[in-house]
Amino acid sequence: MIAAILLDVVLPIFVLIGLGALMQRAFRLDLYTLAKINFYYITPAVVFLSMYQSEMSPELLGNVTLFYVLYVLLLYAVSSLVSRRLKFSRGLKAAFTNSLILDNSGNYGLPINQLAFKGDALATSLQALIMTFQSLVTFTYGVMSVQRAKSGGTLKAALIGFLKMPVPYALVLGLAFHVLHLPLPEFIGKPLAYVSDSMVSVALLTLGAQIVKYPLRLDRFEVYLSVALRLLIGPAIGFLLIWLLGLKGIPAQALLIASGMPTGVNSTILAEEYNNEPDFASQTVLISTLLNIITITALISLSRYVA
Repeated sequence: MIAAILLDVVLPIFVLIGLGALMQRAFRLDLYTLAKINFYYITPAVVFLSMYQSEMSPELLGNVTLFYVLYVLLLYAVSSLVSRRLKFSRGLKAAFTNSLILDNSGNYGLPINQLAFKGDALATSLQALIMTFQSLVTFTYGVMSVQRAKSGGTLKAALIGFLKMPVPYALVLGLAFHVLHLPLPEFIGKPLAYVSDSMVSVALLTLGAQIVKYPLRLDRFEVYLSVALRLLIGPAIGFLLIWLLGLKGIPAQALLIASGMPTGVNSTILAEEYNNEPDFASQTVLISTLLNIITITALISLSRYVA
């Protein structure tokens, strides 16, 4: 089973990431434009369609929301405890916390989900919901944490940044069309489907181009600690919450896999934007993504037993 997961799910993902890395080395791709294509073009289409086609009940929606809130709060508590014990500076504490709670549920998590569940509508909608929650955390707490570490940022500025993102609107519209059973016109549905189908290849090419931007360094203890907590403690917390909430089947499997994503590129973007520990942030993204070849393979295999 592990060999099949590695060959059918994980290695295809990393082949595409590798191609993105090679293209970045050869052509110096415009990462700003690639990020905008992912955030404003492809991801909203995926989120809208996944919500529109979702088989998620109101009860399951509530359970997933509760799962994510508890998951982030517990990771924040772990980060605060570690930061206090190791006496991290204010800036490093903000970067360390972001490396734990801001994972790559979008341009890495969605492709993993689609390959692992072979495009199952319920699994995709669950991952899209997690990605939307992640965007909310990124552009509220994530922004505020680094702003406050450097210059005392406000909640208003963070919320304005979040409200400029199309993903939450795509999620609300998708759910509205689904709940009200509104038909999707062909001239809208087909373009959205074409855009959505490009998600896996474009998102992973972008990720490969982004992570190769940073040189690999192996000399910071805090990086290894962050990666260990992100890839090992994160899934352990996810498993505990799934058990406590009594989740079964595809929801349990999808949430367990979602809890094992590597650190998100957004943590590095925020660190660079506010010049707050950019080296630490870039190393956690790069090393956690590379080591995720091992951990996500094990996690997908383990998820088959929580059904």
